[in-house]
Amino acid sequence: MRGRDALYPRENMKILVTGGAGFIGSNFLQIMVPRHPEHSFVCLDRLTYAGNPLSLEEIRDARNFAFETGDVADPATVTSVFERHRPEAVVHFAAESHVDRSIHDPAEFVRTNVLGTLQLLSAARASWAPLGGEFRRFHHVSTDEVYGSLHDEGQPAFTEETRYDPSSPYAASKAGSDHLVRAFHRTYGLPVTITNCSNNYGPRQAPEKLIPLTMLRAVDGHELPVYGTGTNRRDWLFVDDHCEAVWMVLERGAVGRTYNVGGGDERANIDVVRSICVLVAEETGKAAADVLALIRFVEDRPGHDWRYAVESSSIRRELGWTPKSGMEGGLRRTLRWYLSHPKWVESMRSGEHRQWLEKNYDRRLRAAADKPTRTDP
Repeated sequence: MRGRDALYPRENMKILVTGGAGFIGSNFLQIMVPRHPEHSFVCLDRLTYAGNPLSLEEIRDARNFAFETGDVADPATVTSVFERHRPEAVVHFAAESHVDRSIHDPAEFVRTNVLGTLQLLSAARASWAPLGGEFRRFHHVSTDEVYGSLHDEGQPAFTEETRYDPSSPYAASKAGSDHLVRAFHRTYGLPVTITNCSNNYGPRQAPEKLIPLTMLRAVDGHELPVYGTGTNRRDWLFVDDHCEAVWMVLERGAVGRTYNVGGGDERANIDVVRSICVLVAEETGKAAADVLALIRFVEDRPGHDWRYAVESSSIRRELGWTPKSGMEGGLRRTLRWYLSHPKWVESMRSGEHRQWLEKNYDRRLRAAADKPTRTDP
């Protein structure tokens, strides 16, 4: 049902998308910019290791798209963007997002995820306060990791009412930003919505994350590091399905509400890695046994949550969202995208990224080198 605050009756809206050169943000813009020529999209991105201009190449020259290089945690930058573009909606993807990096440098995660969110909320409040009942919406994209860890396979999935219990500095920083968004709604009346999503995968994801890391190393014939015994479980969500959910919530989600967004496809990490090995073999002509033999179980990371699972009945029932991509098809689409975009892959595997991968995985792989090669935990 069309609510009075729905986005679609308004034309020529300015929508600010933070972190739009990153993984989820770039996929969101690649879908929505051509689909909605009646709206204007402004991307704000600092272009750190996770942001890549090549991720926006197809829409770079679109008439309804503009790009701003800047830091969401810098008050002057955020104020300037709001003053010059006057956005009527914000979709806030910008975040430091890799748990492993947060273990090494938690301060940067607090700076970007907490203070950056605060700057955006403050700018939105200052810009929108005089405008009365006109449509405005601040949508904050968060994670299921704020809920902590499920401890057995039979434990019920996270709901919107699950108590926050973050384990990693990353999860704690996202929990803090969620609380700020709710506080600005309750204290100042800022019109906000929040989504907490499960693990995303798909094209344009930085190769430090499990699925692209495994795909690209398998294609190159390099060892495939798997933390611990590989039995940690995740609920996987194809990025396009997540983007559709975010748009639905922006368009007609209830102000002040939180919606969980899960793919409903829960698997152990080792099973995901094995599936990728078989898929790489099929797509490249390698022998599956040879690719599977590259798996190495390495030292686990500290505080590694065992299981995430997300209950998404609210967004399904109220907004009609449902994921369209099964994991087998989604993984194949993802691998084919990486194989057909070597320029993007090379740009993301050089410089800082290469240094990080060496720092985070090479030590673990060296430590595992003396252990027998195996593909079972």
